Amino acid sequence: MSTKQGGKAKPLKKPKSDKKDYDEVDMANIQKKKEEEKALKELKAKAQQKGSFGGSGLKKSGKK
Repeated sequence: MSTKQGGKAKPLKKPKSDKKDYDEVDMANIQKKKEEEKALKELKAKAQQKGSFGGSGLKKSGKK
């Protein structure tokens, strides 16, 4: 009757959560959030295509 004693213990599995019932207000908020995330992704993609703003960035003085 040997038991496994060394090493790391396995984490316990979480029970599966039940599906939640959403009302109209919750569904509207979820939909709005998805649309905002989609718009943000599109803006990020456009910003990456154009490159940096202003070109040169910060100007450094010649002094040390």
